[in-house]
Amino acid sequence: MNIAIIGSGYVGLVTGVCLAHIGHHVICIDNDPEKIKKLNAGKVPIYEPGLEDLIRKYRRMKRLVFSGSIAGAVKKSEVIFIAVGTPSKQNGDADLTYIENVAREIARHMDSYKLLVEKSTVPAQTGNRIERTVRLNLPAKYRKDGARPFAFDVASNPEFLREGSAIEDFMNPDRIVIGVESSRAEKLLREVYKPLKARVVVTNLASAEMIKHASNSFLAAKISFINAVAQVCDRVGADVEKVAEGMGYDKRIGRAFLNAGIGYGGSCFPKDVDAFIRLAEKSGYDFRLLKSVRDVNEQQKAAFIQLIEDKLWIIKDKTIAVWGLAFKANTDDMRRAASLDIIRSLRAEGARVQAYDPKAMVNARYELKDIKFCADAYAALKGADCLLVLTEWDEFLKVDLARARGLMRQAVVFDGRNFCDREAFTAGGFEYYGIGRGETVKTTTGAAACGKK
Repeated sequence: MNIAIIGSGYVGLVTGVCLAHIGHHVICIDNDPEKIKKLNAGKVPIYEPGLEDLIRKYRRMKRLVFSGSIAGAVKKSEVIFIAVGTPSKQNGDADLTYIENVAREIARHMDSYKLLVEKSTVPAQTGNRIERTVRLNLPAKYRKDGARPFAFDVASNPEFLREGSAIEDFMNPDRIVIGVESSRAEKLLREVYKPLKARVVVTNLASAEMIKHASNSFLAAKISFINAVAQVCDRVGADVEKVAEGMGYDKRIGRAFLNAGIGYGGSCFPKDVDAFIRLAEKSGYDFRLLKSVRDVNEQQKAAFIQLIEDKLWIIKDKTIAVWGLAFKANTDDMRRAASLDIIRSLRAEGARVQAYDPKAMVNARYELKDIKFCADAYAALKGADCLLVLTEWDEFLKVDLARARGLMRQAVVFDGRNFCDREAFTAGGFEYYGIGRGETVKTTTGAAACGKK
């Protein structure tokens, strides 16, 4: 099939590449000429495992094209995915300016049936607004005396891609959700995804839009729940890792997303929780549960900083090493990363920060102007009074702890993800502090490799 993707950001780029991978001919559109130039030169603007190789492969096969022309894409494609940004406004509402602009631009170039598919995360009722915008902005010759020589449809097809495993998620989905208002739209979207042989959930437009917000908000709630449990664990001497394990064996609960830490970040959970709260408010419902989810997430960062201040005593003029800057591993995404608030708070207290991340250093430089960026994990430790582990990169599990301890002025580690093996660290002579672990582990002498817990 001939498919267009309007918006070549994270979602649009991964979706376009994967659709080409399953056999379609795809045009990816973006209004940033520099980005299109780089993509056509084989340079990928984001880090996602496997993405660069697939882009090169399908560009060579001419199944994947990058362009800045919406007009050309509309002419050549029957199915048009809208994957532009929907950033949060100050009040938490999703800003749908780009959605409206794209819908208007598509309408101006339509001259035959098109299926417009929401891929961006949008509030319920957005599909109806897209339909109205398109109808009002069709070329003048099609609007005279109510003339409408061709039909068009609007559908919702939310994405459930996790950064760091997005290609795997696309190719092996738990489900594919399509919200449609016509049998023609349903048939087309089933045809798009037919090669995946996945479970397809068919709903109306509003239900599909709600599924995405409800799914992400529920996962955010699981994270905030276990983080709240971790706070209690620290106060009563329980270990949140064991608590989560015991809960996770209950098939009604499951172990996924029960990982205590410094809170969720990224471009999805914070934005989607805010947008769902605002959608509920505008519909007349006070979603207090989600407000608490958001509050707990913010409190986790403050609690982590308090832990550092409590154990390190004086923050001013201390050198603090940071391992991990991206909001999660296997991505270079710094959007709403917990590391930003934590580092800024420590800098405001007068600490010196030297940091390392395997992939996010370039993006981090735009956000953090007054810290030292280091070439590797060991360089970040030189002369440090403590180490903060803020992103769960596997690379950090392979560090030689004897060498690491020798580089530091004080062998103290604060594991913001409960990621490292605390027994290995303490055997290596470190003071180790995790999240909700219930006790301070006394240090011993000797050294050990930092292995998976």
